[in-house]
Amino acid sequence: MDEALVVLDDVRTYYQVRKGLLSKPLYVKAVDGVSLHLRRGEALALVGESGCGKTTLGKTALRLLVPHSGRVMFDGKDITHAKEKELKWFRRRAQMIFQDPYSSLDPMYTIYHTLSEPLMIHNVGTREERYERVCKALEEVKLTPPEDFIPKYPHMLSGGQMQRVNIARAMILEPDFVVADEPVTMLDASIRAEILMLLKELMERHDIAFLYITHDMATAKYFSKRVAVMYAGKIVEVGEFREVVHNPMHPYTKALIEVVPEPDPSNRLKKRRTVAGEPPNLVNPPPGCRFHPRCPEAMPVCSEWEPELVEVSSGRWVSCHLYEKA
Repeated sequence: MDEALVVLDDVRTYYQVRKGLLSKPLYVKAVDGVSLHLRRGEALALVGESGCGKTTLGKTALRLLVPHSGRVMFDGKDITHAKEKELKWFRRRAQMIFQDPYSSLDPMYTIYHTLSEPLMIHNVGTREERYERVCKALEEVKLTPPEDFIPKYPHMLSGGQMQRVNIARAMILEPDFVVADEPVTMLDASIRAEILMLLKELMERHDIAFLYITHDMATAKYFSKRVAVMYAGKIVEVGEFREVVHNPMHPYTKALIEVVPEPDPSNRLKKRRTVAGEPPNLVNPPPGCRFHPRCPEAMPVCSEWEPELVEVSSGRWVSCHLYEKA
């Protein structure tokens, strides 16, 4: 494996939901023992149902949340418990693109103010140089001519244009690592592919590592060569995107792929398999494999022992008793 830029090593991030004087505190185990790595210039899709811990994992990778245990490494440095004042260098090199373009821009700021603020915080350039960088950032996200957008406020833009501004804000400090949290979910279907292609173009041009968070396998295929499937705070399968899609191994991955709409009209009457039941309560997850209450291939051992994430072939990892090595 090439040297990784971002490494998550057995990370656990919990939310405390109750503090009791006479009882033990309760925690939502949003991320519960996850290990992943990203190389420079690589896009890794993190796929799973809503509430499975994807966003929490992304925020932990950016050290917006401090994990309860495990390690967060960036470019060979352990930043797990670094204080915020010690992370200014990291904040310049790691950015996030949020899901909602409408709420992630300050309505009181012009587009120029929004994009120039990170440059001022990090003391980048003179006023003239900052203006040039803002114009360049707008041009990179195809908001041209930039002079038309600089004086505008968010309410004067469409949803797609606002998301392009969000992307420009993430890119203006020339980061090495970007977490994109469902960046096209709230956009019209007609412009989703455009935004994904823009992100891919920027990733390749600037050699950026991207963690692309989504619940939709269909959008992940446009952008990522590698995918990690997450269920109830755990990673259940990791591999090259094409291999995972064409030969899913974990029953949960199979279920995710089954619900992806097919453009073939001849299959419109074909009934797709669905998984019975609901995702588990992460305050008190089920014993053993967390997917076993919904799994059509569950065995007695699945409710007794939690399967390990094992490498079944080069670069292909699965957490399932069906594939455990003897």
